[in-house]
Amino acid sequence: MTSLVVFNQDDIVRVSTRISHEIIERNSGSRNIILIGVRRRGALLANRLKKIIKTIDGISVPVYSLDITNARDDLTKEETHNHLINETVTGISISNEEELGIYPQDIMTVPIIDFTNFNVIIVDDVLYTGRTTRACMEIISKISRPKTIQLAVMIDRGHRELPIRGDYVGKNLPTKRTETVNVLMMELDGQDSIEIARQNIG
Repeated sequence: MTSLVVFNQDDIVRVSTRISHEIIERNSGSRNIILIGVRRRGALLANRLKKIIKTIDGISVPVYSLDITNARDDLTKEETHNHLINETVTGISISNEEELGIYPQDIMTVPIIDFTNFNVIIVDDVLYTGRTTRACMEIISKISRPKTIQLAVMIDRGHRELPIRGDYVGKNLPTKRTETVNVLMMELDGQDSIEIARQNIG
């Protein structure tokens, strides 16, 4: 297995800053924005975008985290099965100071989060088949009806299976299905970088 670094730490900071500016410009400011990060790295990216947006626009936008591991498009069937055994709770939770969980069985009966009149931005590290994004949109729509749902991703690696595109994209990165895009983040991995992992043949 060989790895090719496509983004270093400076690249990630630069791209995150650009995406934050684009979000503010497209939405005429940040007052009606809610960021929802796809757990785990998407949630970390959402919190980074929140800090940058506050620096630029002076507003602290709400940030939530969404765990849709069962629907992720970068897991093998075995990995998904293991998750179902080891982590049965899947849902949406506030990722700020207080821990408030809303799970699929509660979504229709506990209207705690109201996204009405807000522009909700799903934040993920890699856009692949589009199935992860669709799962996020379905859960968000069951909770409330936002003004818009937008998508911000660090990497778009192609291979879409659904008509979904990123509104804010750090880099379009053509890949083979046999390759893996690894997003490393300081909070989890001790470094910031994005790599393509390729299997050695022969």
